[in-house]
Amino acid sequence: MNLLNSDNFWQFACQLYSEDGMQARLLNYQTQQGKNVNLCLLLYYLDSLNLTISQTQLNKLEQSISEFDKLVLKPLRATRAYLKANQTEIADYAVIRKELLSAELKLEKQQQQMLINAVNRLELLACTAPDNSALYL
Repeated sequence: MNLLNSDNFWQFACQLYSEDGMQARLLNYQTQQGKNVNLCLLLYYLDSLNLTISQTQLNKLEQSISEFDKLVLKPLRATRAYLKANQTEIADYAVIRKELLSAELKLEKQQQQMLINAVNRLELLACTAPDNSALYL
């Protein structure tokens, strides 16, 4: 199998995320079910490439990003939520928010790179109608 490219995945993810209702759906998975948006996007990406993964492979992908998610992205999201709730007391809130969002986007892209690196170590199977997200959601 050809190795997957993180730039192609990023472009796919940005396009899919911008589709009507997809952002709300993905954020709901994140907040209500504790799912990782980038992993969801990767599973949709694999579907688009007609590639399927097993539950064991999915578990490996989750493990590949769990520490980064726990120690980097979740605390950043919590910081943004705190600042938003207390924005009237935060000097330069708008500037700080914009900078945090920019940093978060760069870190999301980094996590996608981590996922691509991990998936490229797996042996994926071709499938005419994959539904990888069903394993995860």
